[in-house]
Amino acid sequence: MSLLENLKWRYATKKFDATKKVSEDDVNKIVEAARLAPTSSGLQQFRVIVVTNQELKEKIVPIAWGQQIVADCSHLLVFAAWDKYTAERIDDVFNATVAERQIPYEQVAAYVERLKSIYLNQSAEENFVHTARQAYIGFGLSIAQAAELKVDATPMEGFTSTDLDALLGLEAKGLKSVTMLPLGYRDAANDWLVNLKKVRVSTNDFVIEYR
Repeated sequence: MSLLENLKWRYATKKFDATKKVSEDDVNKIVEAARLAPTSSGLQQFRVIVVTNQELKEKIVPIAWGQQIVADCSHLLVFAAWDKYTAERIDDVFNATVAERQIPYEQVAAYVERLKSIYLNQSAEENFVHTARQAYIGFGLSIAQAAELKVDATPMEGFTSTDLDALLGLEAKGLKSVTMLPLGYRDAANDWLVNLKKVRVSTNDFVIEYR
């Protein structure tokens, strides 16, 4: 199937079959799609936390406003972004880049200093707005990869991020949660949304052209 056909197939699953588990191979591919996502300046300003521990998933249910799919899913992916930019984080990325590409650091030195002059003069709140946007790029690619593998996924913003951050110890890692993506297989017999027609804005209304 083409990417477009896969996207037509997928929907925001509302009821998972808790007895069915996604293979580790498929989960790894879904996470890898996020890892390979483009990010601003190649900084990869987010991380993916993979939760399979059932007790932990149950603790996240009230944080996710009582949404049971968090407990019933096979794997819960939490996309968390850097809480702010630091000189050390930027340096770490570009030190790894020049080592991998075997190029002199001088080739990137001016660009690195330019990035620092921009981000380090912003507030942590402004930084997080930007890093969270990068997380969404990886989030979208993971959703598309899941659809290609015929793994159901439910994009979720409905949770209290501060409580989730505390539960997962994200502050100590310099991260803040952005979105969650439960993975699993639909319980078609009990999901009210499964057979409803996908509704999107028409192409004519969605696309604005300047020729």
